[in-house]
Amino acid sequence: MALYEHVYMVRQDVTAPQVEALTETLKTLIASQGGSVSKVEAWGLKSLAFRIKKNRKAYFTLLNIDAPPSAIAELERQLGLNEDVIRFLTLRVDAHETGPSAMLRKRDDSDRDDRGPRGPRGDRPDRGDRSDRGDRPDRPRRPREDASVGAF
Repeated sequence: MALYEHVYMVRQDVTAPQVEALTETLKTLIASQGGSVSKVEAWGLKSLAFRIKKNRKAYFTLLNIDAPPSAIAELERQLGLNEDVIRFLTLRVDAHETGPSAMLRKRDDSDRDDRGPRGPRGDRPDRGDRSDRGDRPDRPRRPREDASVGAF
């Protein structure tokens, strides 16, 4: 049997439990065709780069599948008939990724608390805390020389 990574996107109008129910339906469909699903990752509701079938957001789900090609063909046929699924993509891979996918790692890596101090600023000198400047005196602005040009 071949190894596949399958990602599908569901309309934003659908609830999260309905997406989970669809995932379970797909898992039983693959099992009935002689395959298995080794990993399911729900990536959640994400914004799309452009509108797809009048949707600006979609629920993303990743499935790691070990199944014959006929099971994948039936899976894609069923997803094409489902009105809630707006896009799907199936890729054949040599090996499944162990651990979380890149999307889940990105979510974990986005913690910016451990950034540390700023590095060197290149050729720009440090301006200090600028508290030594004191209050600037309120000076009236001088009139612009070209203020009368183009006036009606």
